[in-house]
Amino acid sequence: MSEVSDASASSIGTDVEGYRGILFVISSTSGGGKGTLIRRLLDAVPGISYSVSWTTRTPRPGEQDGVSYHFVTEAEFEKMRARGGFLEWAVVHDHLYGTARSVVEQELSEGHDIILEIDVQGASAVRAALDSVVSIFILPPSFEILRARLTARMTERPEELELRLRNA
Repeated sequence: MSEVSDASASSIGTDVEGYRGILFVISSTSGGGKGTLIRRLLDAVPGISYSVSWTTRTPRPGEQDGVSYHFVTEAEFEKMRARGGFLEWAVVHDHLYGTARSVVEQELSEGHDIILEIDVQGASAVRAALDSVVSIFILPPSFEILRARLTARMTERPEELELRLRNA
């Protein structure tokens, strides 16, 4: 009779030779809860990776370059895009966002599971580009709660807030 091991969820399969990691794509509207869910997953599941997206928008208070996003100019973003450096990219709320192809490919080939936090356009592009993707879409409980969350963040000017709500 075999014994049941204590292996954490992130180590299941990683000891198997040739294991390719799992790509999880988590999508939602702005303020839908993606970031909260991902922070909890990263705390709860040892060894899971997170791909930091690239963007042309300016940092919000408390955001750090290379941690929250890789903040770049439009010229830098376009140069990377032209080289095929993005697995997916999209214009969201008048700013460019993208996922570095090299990071995702390296993590998966090394057998690491990885999470992408991207919008619906990006999720669709990733599903079209890769064979095996686990997609998760989060709906906020209601439009009123979404508005309250975005307002409470106090990170957008009123016109940006309205744009995000219209796009939700």
